[in-house]
Amino acid sequence: MNIHEHQAKELLSTFGVPILKGTVIFDANKAVAVAKALNSPSCWAVKAQIHAGGRGKSGGIKIAQSLDDVKKYAQEILGKTLVTPQTGPRGKEVKRLYIEHGCAIKTELYLSLLVDRTKGCISVISTSEGGVDIEEVAKKSPHKIIKLSIDPAIGLQKFHQRNLAFSLGLKNTIAKQFSKLLASCYQAFTSLDASLIELNPFVITKNDTIFVLDAKMSFDDNALYRHPNIENLRDLTEEDPAELEATKCNLSYIKLDGNIGCLVNGAGLAMATMDIIKIYGQEPANFLDVGGGATEESVTKAFQIILSDQRIKGILVNIFGGIMHCDVIAKGIVSAAKKVCLKVPLVVRLEGTNATEGKNILSKSGLSLQIANNLSDAAEKIVTAVRETI
Repeated sequence: MNIHEHQAKELLSTFGVPILKGTVIFDANKAVAVAKALNSPSCWAVKAQIHAGGRGKSGGIKIAQSLDDVKKYAQEILGKTLVTPQTGPRGKEVKRLYIEHGCAIKTELYLSLLVDRTKGCISVISTSEGGVDIEEVAKKSPHKIIKLSIDPAIGLQKFHQRNLAFSLGLKNTIAKQFSKLLASCYQAFTSLDASLIELNPFVITKNDTIFVLDAKMSFDDNALYRHPNIENLRDLTEEDPAELEATKCNLSYIKLDGNIGCLVNGAGLAMATMDIIKIYGQEPANFLDVGGGATEESVTKAFQIILSDQRIKGILVNIFGGIMHCDVIAKGIVSAAKKVCLKVPLVVRLEGTNATEGKNILSKSGLSLQIANNLSDAAEKIVTAVRETI
């Protein structure tokens, strides 16, 4: 689960992370009053609040030198559809703004904490060259990116903090401030079951004080039951309606940019299915894992969710029966296809428990579908069928 910048800052501040004063608004007419209350001696930042990075380069963050500028930028940004590299071509509508106290920046840096599932640790990533061009730094100057692995059994130690501060070239009081910032972020990360904390940038001001200018946080959905206060921060307007519907039905669904819908059981098999569709020259439209306990009802719902995407030109069902029985899935496919009046090509591959029975059910269903012999055959058949419709 993702949250907005202003929410992340409020959470992090409770752990001692230094942030600037700011207020969220939903009405541009309140921008000037909020800016006055912040009483900034220099400037204000007017910031779009969406669940995506790249806001600055897309006109979603403006520095206002006067109250007139605050009003102007608030009216420009609120209600605007921002298109960034992370939103996709459709963009996201800005429904809330964050008006923040300005500061005199001397240096911009980057810090993030995330779960490294390969090593089973918390990975800390930092660089002295933070800001809007962080992706370019990673591409062109990877040696400037510092990585540190923290064993959760040991936790963050003083030597970790000192080594990272030294590697960033920080000294004296600034190094001490950074060590405190890192410790606060680590405590927030572990206490709140976060999967990501990203500060880009945190800055050193001209009077040698560290502040966090931008913050992003994501959380492990499976741990939200322990944090109802965080779950209450969820902004459903920022999430894809189909993905929300899938969550209600205990389906794992993520919309992608292709035109071939995928219905699979098991995350690994779903990834392999998407890969082989790409190998055969087309793009998957989604990741959809119905899990090991799918029923006719959940399969029907899965079809409805897939077909809610108007770009769908065909559907590939790839099921490996273990705990799940292929004949149950076959009945669900037949029922779903009839209920949704399926009009796009459908290819089904069944293997494992009761696969023969499942194939017989599909063969006798009267539906216009193709049964594949293996995964390669399935991918070839659905890609060919889709190309014929384009």
